[in-house]
Amino acid sequence: MKLSKYAKIYPSAEDRESMVLFSTKRTSAVLVPSGLIEDLEKGRLSEEEKTALFGLGMLTRNAEEEKQEMLQYVRELNDLNKSFRFILILNLDCNLGCKYCFEGTRKGKHYLSDETAERFIEFVKGRDYSNKEEIKITFYGGEPLLSTERIVSISQKILSFAKSKGLKYSFSLVTNGTMLTPKVVKRLVPLGLKSAKVTLDGPKYIHDKFRPFKSGTGSFDVIVRNIKDVCDSISVQIGGNYTQEHYREFPHLLDYLADVGLTPDKVPFIKFDPVAHETSEFAPPDFNDGCNSINEPWLSEAALYLREEILKRGFRTAKITPSPCVIELHDSVVVNHDGTLYKCPGLIGRKGCCVGDVKNGLIDYRGSHALDVWKNEECLECGYLPLCFGGCKYMTLVATGDMKGVSCRKEYFDRTLSTLVSQDIQYEL
Repeated sequence: MKLSKYAKIYPSAEDRESMVLFSTKRTSAVLVPSGLIEDLEKGRLSEEEKTALFGLGMLTRNAEEEKQEMLQYVRELNDLNKSFRFILILNLDCNLGCKYCFEGTRKGKHYLSDETAERFIEFVKGRDYSNKEEIKITFYGGEPLLSTERIVSISQKILSFAKSKGLKYSFSLVTNGTMLTPKVVKRLVPLGLKSAKVTLDGPKYIHDKFRPFKSGTGSFDVIVRNIKDVCDSISVQIGGNYTQEHYREFPHLLDYLADVGLTPDKVPFIKFDPVAHETSEFAPPDFNDGCNSINEPWLSEAALYLREEILKRGFRTAKITPSPCVIELHDSVVVNHDGTLYKCPGLIGRKGCCVGDVKNGLIDYRGSHALDVWKNEECLECGYLPLCFGGCKYMTLVATGDMKGVSCRKEYFDRTLSTLVSQDIQYEL
């Protein structure tokens, strides 16, 4: 056996005589003596040690076997998936006037019609559930709670269908939080509501600048009050969008949340992400900030800084995990308000990105969406492949105009992965 190309070696922060082996393939980490690699190369490891390291993904029998394993990785991930996931865009309307809204010029009084809602339900019923256990819907917008009655009617019908097929049904919300009241939650929980992702863009003085109501008044206090009122009924995950100018202010939000009782036992998950630069086709007016690539140096610093601030206060955040683009996941589809189908919310309304509609079903999108673009020698030889798989196709599209290339994340992981691994070990993620 020899060291896997997907095994990374980092110095131990705790012990100078040891090092950390991390498998990007298994996302496993182990502390080993600093001389282990030399012992492996000279044949001094016992069979027991080699078996243990092989099971953790640190060793491989041979390069070709490992290459074939990675070529099948996403297919096997799809085969193991027991849920069919739908993102349903109920509308492109909103009660906020966010400065950087990624929907940009696509926004408007566009709502899911009665006819399209019924076709969506039939589309859901028509999927193949032979190896599935659950139907999951994420209600999305615009602001999905502007369409609360639609959520109720759709969920009632999908819940009944799921029960008839011996399937579970649950749904989540991606919401600005201003309408996430106890009354609404109480109504939706019996129909399958489990969680809501709510956005707070830093402390009040930043959030209210970037996410005001259309009237211009701030939304921060309303959102925080709603989170406090409903967090015992559903799981509330907090997200936030930062720019290079403001990301260092976000820890003030974390401290404020704790001060008002939104402690880690109340809010189980927090994750902050950079605002992405949008193409001129859809870019919101008067907003020119945002990143063009994950490899921008400031993003590495921001990601590590904010992750540490979240973890050291006891909140949970995203673990290092194998991450193929959502477009590569077969049983996941986005349904726009007009019934057209997409593979990612960022692609809605873009020319050449539609993959069918709820009336006629999905079309073959393997070529148009460049599936398996990562199956090339350069990517297969890269130790970060399991954490990247060619990167985000939406970012590739924004950067280059199509999805046929890769959005390489090597520079980003070169700068961040050792610290990310140390954080996961220190905070036992």
